[in-house]
Amino acid sequence: MRNLIINRTVTEDDWILVEDGGEIPASGRPLLSLKALQQQVPAGEFGLWLNPQDEPAEAQPWFDKLSLIAVRFPVFSDGRGYSSATLLRRLGWQGELRAVGDVLRDQLFYLSRVGFNSFAIREDRSAHDALASLDDFSERYQGAVDQPLPLFRRHAA
Repeated sequence: MRNLIINRTVTEDDWILVEDGGEIPASGRPLLSLKALQQQVPAGEFGLWLNPQDEPAEAQPWFDKLSLIAVRFPVFSDGRGYSSATLLRRLGWQGELRAVGDVLRDQLFYLSRVGFNSFAIREDRSAHDALASLDDFSERYQGAVDQPLPLFRRHAA
């Protein structure tokens, strides 16, 4: 089991990521791709993972059945997952939103700004070390999911 950060707590990951074409495990909590979920909705608890090219709105019909949505970052420099997270939150997803893949300490503060509350840190890095990055900055200037009003509007109020 991998360590991950959920709501600022380091814990163990017990989700089983099922790649496209993979068999859904008989027990455990499977994390399925959008393509797999569109073909078969499993019984019991399950989650969804989105690739960068997936349309977040296509996940909306399953919001009431999902326990988790994970957004995959294939490489550190691929920023499409930030947009996916923002769109999922705008569409009404209020549950766990996890960044998975090539996720590094330097991204966590910004990922949390667009709505991620869970981070599967790359396996060669420490989740405990990465946790501190959520407090790298004391003030947020721009508006985002975590603080809709920009700083100048907050001070004007």
